[in-house]
Amino acid sequence: MAEPLEEIVARALAEDVGAGDVTAEATVPEGARGRARIVQKQAGVVYGLGVVAETMRQCGVENVDNLAVEGQWREEVPFDVLFAGGPAAALLAAERTALNFLGHLSGVATLTARFVEAIAGTGAAILDTRKTTPGLRELEKAAVLAGGGRNHRMGLYDAILIKENHIALAGSLAKAVYGARSTYPDLAVEVECRNLDEVAYALGTGADVLLLDNMDADTLRKAVELRDQNSGGGKGPSLEASGGVTLETAREIAGTGVDFISVGALTHSAPTLDFSLLLEQA
Repeated sequence: MAEPLEEIVARALAEDVGAGDVTAEATVPEGARGRARIVQKQAGVVYGLGVVAETMRQCGVENVDNLAVEGQWREEVPFDVLFAGGPAAALLAAERTALNFLGHLSGVATLTARFVEAIAGTGAAILDTRKTTPGLRELEKAAVLAGGGRNHRMGLYDAILIKENHIALAGSLAKAVYGARSTYPDLAVEVECRNLDEVAYALGTGADVLLLDNMDADTLRKAVELRDQNSGGGKGPSLEASGGVTLETAREIAGTGVDFISVGALTHSAPTLDFSLLLEQA
């Protein structure tokens, strides 16, 4: 990871625990020990147990055992996904931060799995976007992978995506593509297209991927036809549908023949999966 997991967790704990858990200090007997179970209460895909373990470790919990396999859909709940044992105050200090991470990341994985299932058999793949929680991008994108999706670019530094503002500043799409090719010859070039005229023009630039922005299913099908007619018998550029994709519309979009469907909701709107931490005195 670009930022070590230890630092991500430490920042989250500093936000929550601060100078100390005053409630635990006032109510938990010194030296008290506890046993805790984290229970999955809602069907879905678990992801983030490693983050939970690191949270527990930083709080002083000595024993953590994962009981679930990440990345697999579980329908039968409630189900124990993790056991931890150690100082009772440490378990209490870790509880909320651990559950926040686990619920959010599992929610991302679960929503991704639902989208992947919605388009199963079509040949298209589900992609994430850069619409992530600041500071949590790598964890959220890892959760997308756990749910069966694929990662789009990690950031502005590892892939080229030319949008309307880049074209306006470059002077034309052709100039923008030429600049991208000449500056970064080893990177694939993706171009955003808002209508069929832009698709036709972008096909002439030799772009590797066309992002079809906010097009309805009929327009997407015509874009696929344009690509195929201009591919000279080859595959032609990959086509990525994007914008306003929902679980209800994903399969129709996939059926148009596009290669990828990018869904910002995977990371910016995934509902939290429900977990509880149940603590008892050891």
